[in-house]
Amino acid sequence: MSDVIMDIIGILVGFILLMSGGESLVQGAIRISDQLKVPKLLVGFTVVAIGTSLPELAVALEAVRQEAAEIAIGSVIGSNVANVMLVLGAAAIMGSFDRPEDGVKRDALAVIIATVIFLVFVFMGEVSMIGGIFMLTILILYIAYSYYIGMKHGDSGDLEDSWLPDNMYLAILACFLGGVMIWFGATILVSGATGLAEKFGISEAIIGLTIVALGTSLPELAVTVVAGLRGQGGVAIGNILGSNLMNILGIIGTSAIVSGGMIVGSQFSEFYGIWMVLITSGFVAFLIFREINISKNLGFFMISTYISYMAYLAYLGVV
Repeated sequence: MSDVIMDIIGILVGFILLMSGGESLVQGAIRISDQLKVPKLLVGFTVVAIGTSLPELAVALEAVRQEAAEIAIGSVIGSNVANVMLVLGAAAIMGSFDRPEDGVKRDALAVIIATVIFLVFVFMGEVSMIGGIFMLTILILYIAYSYYIGMKHGDSGDLEDSWLPDNMYLAILACFLGGVMIWFGATILVSGATGLAEKFGISEAIIGLTIVALGTSLPELAVTVVAGLRGQGGVAIGNILGSNLMNILGIIGTSAIVSGGMIVGSQFSEFYGIWMVLITSGFVAFLIFREINISKNLGFFMISTYISYMAYLAYLGVV
């Protein structure tokens, strides 16, 4: 039992390090960008988008290194479902959303296309190194295209000022410490999660879909709820769509490249796997394109659906 407690403590410590490290790195990078006079829109598309996805990326790469690819893939699938149903649902309960902008609609379509690409790889049973390069290339091209469109229409970005003092050396230190915390957090988290799975006989896929996915979605939950409280619906939805796009194309793509190719277990082709991502992402995309307000009632429905999904996964983990 003491080993189980240590695994749980490891998971909690890993989450804390991941969240703290991600926040430190993003804030430091924003300060550095201010010093170098980098446009805020470019910072949003690169520094913040990549920085907030670093916890998921670190977990995925560490899982691949420890030959636990099921945790890497499960965390991406579970995180995308959590982002859409839990995080966006919570933001909806906090406050209604405005009419979606064209940029949000574009991102919603991009997420659906990325999910379909991932679905193809899931049914192929492998994301090869070439497949990873293909996914990462699409992501880079889409970011470049979005940045071009944003600059063309005079979008200055939605970034707020960093809480760090305006000091370049302090910002560099914050980035360095943030990176160290992220990688240590990922190592501890994956070790605790795999240990827990082994001791209770739960598959690594289920651990990735539940505990790991929920934990790595906490930063998005915090950011999105704040945006919802401020009535910045476009920001809230944009954060979720950007994170999901980065998860699929960026994290899976990078992991496949680094590992030389990842085997995708057949369990991810089940309803609770890639199909759940497609259904939930498609549901939100439908709301966005039909310009249906994501009301509080819809928010409660989305959270209830996510809780039911987690309960079903828990049931699968014990039977």
